[in-house]
Amino acid sequence: MNQLDQLAALLRFPSISAQAEHAADVSECADWLVDKLSGMGLDVNVKKYSTPKHPIVVAKSEKIEGKPTVLIYGHYDVQPVDPIELWTSAPFEPEIRDGKIFARGATDNKGQFFAHILGVEALLKENAGQLPVNVIFLLEGEEEIGSGSLYGFMKEHKEELACDVILVSDTGMAGMDAPTFSYGLRGMACAEIFVKGPSADLHSGSFGGAVKNPITALCELVNSFHDEHGKVAVAGFYDDVAPIAAWEKSMWSTVPGMSAKDLEELTGAKEVVTEDGFTAAECIYARPTLEINGMGGGYQGEGSKTIIPSNAFAKISCRLVPNQNPDVIMGLLKAHVEKHAPKGVEVKFVPGHTGDAYACDPHSEYGQAAQQALEAVFGNKPVLIREGGSIPIIAEMKKVLGADAMMLGMGLPDARIHSPNENFSVELFLKGIELSQSLLRRLGQ
Repeated sequence: MNQLDQLAALLRFPSISAQAEHAADVSECADWLVDKLSGMGLDVNVKKYSTPKHPIVVAKSEKIEGKPTVLIYGHYDVQPVDPIELWTSAPFEPEIRDGKIFARGATDNKGQFFAHILGVEALLKENAGQLPVNVIFLLEGEEEIGSGSLYGFMKEHKEELACDVILVSDTGMAGMDAPTFSYGLRGMACAEIFVKGPSADLHSGSFGGAVKNPITALCELVNSFHDEHGKVAVAGFYDDVAPIAAWEKSMWSTVPGMSAKDLEELTGAKEVVTEDGFTAAECIYARPTLEINGMGGGYQGEGSKTIIPSNAFAKISCRLVPNQNPDVIMGLLKAHVEKHAPKGVEVKFVPGHTGDAYACDPHSEYGQAAQQALEAVFGNKPVLIREGGSIPIIAEMKKVLGADAMMLGMGLPDARIHSPNENFSVELFLKGIELSQSLLRRLGQ
C-alpha cells in the first residue's frame, strides 16, 4: 500500500477510547500498529502492553552508542463522532476532498504520528536498516480520556523509555505557510459548582421575591469571577504568573491568523475581547484564564414554566501558565466561591481534574535543530509559540523522563479536531514524513 492508503487503513479503526463498546476496536488498532512497526525493521523491540484500560505500544530501534535517543509520542485513540448527522462523509471511511483527508482522528492524532512512523521507515530503507539516532515510539490509547494508564506506565518503564528529547506532533500550525514550533502548553484546573435552593421547584408567583432563585445566585457567583477589565478576580490568581518576554511579544505579533479580524473570521465571534493590555495572541499563548464551560438549571422545555428551580450548576475550567500550581489555583477557586456564595442558597464546590503547564527553551541545541528542519522542509522560518491548549502528559513526561518535548504540529486551524468533518491536509501529511527524516538526521549530527 502507498502512504495514503496506509493512513486510510489506520483511520478506519473506530478507536474511541471513551466508549466501552469500542474497546475491541482500540485494541485492534494497537495490533495494527504493532504489525506496522514490526514490519519496518523494529520487530525485535515492539511490544503491546496491556493496561487496566487500553493498550500501550512501544517500539525501539537498535541501540547506537554515542547517538541521542528520541522518543516519539502519539495517541491512536480518537474522540466520539457525535453529532454524526453533521459529517459530510462517514467518520471512519476516509475520503479525500479538496486536498484533505476527512476522517475522525485524521489530525488528532493518527495522521500526525503516522507521518513520523513513515519517516522512520523511509530512513531505515535508505540506510540499510540503520537510523541516525536511537528512536523510541510511545503510542497510547487513552489520551482523549486523560492518559490514565500512561502515568504509571512511564514510572514503571522509566529505564526502557529513557531518552534525550521527546518529539510530539499533536499540536497545530499557525497556517499552511507558517511552520510552527510550540514550546509551551497551558495547564488545567477544572471544577463544578452546585447551587441548592428549595427542596423542590416552586411556583414563582407564590414564592418569588421571598425564596432565592438558585440560577440567579449562580449568575451572581459567576459574575464575580471577572472584573470589568477582563481579568480574573479570584484573589491570588496571578501571583505566580511570569511576565511575557520581549522576544515572545515580538515573535507573536508576526504569527499569521492571530489578529482580531482573523480570529473573528475563524471563530464566527462578533468581536474579539481580550484582557486589557494584552493582544489576542498573548492571551491565548501566555495568560491564564477562567472559563464557564456549561451551566444548567430550571425548565428547559418548550414554552413557559414559571418556577423557581430547586438547583443549578456550572462547570468551570482554568487554563494555567508556567509557574502556576494547579492545586494552589484550585484552593483559591474554592475560597473565592465560599466567600462570594449568595445568601439563601447552599453552594458546593467540587474539584475536578488538573494538569501542569509546560514550557521549554526553543533556543536549545535540540530546539535549533527542530527550527532548521522546519525551515528546510517548508521553506519559511518557523514561528515559535506557546499553545493555548493543554496536553497534561507532556509535563508528566518531563517530570518522569527528564526530557523536554519539541512539539511540531501539522494540524491547521480549520482541521476541525473533536468536531464533525475532522480533516488533515494531504500536503502537510507528506511534508510531515519529510520533516521527520530531516529532523532525525539533524539530531544525529
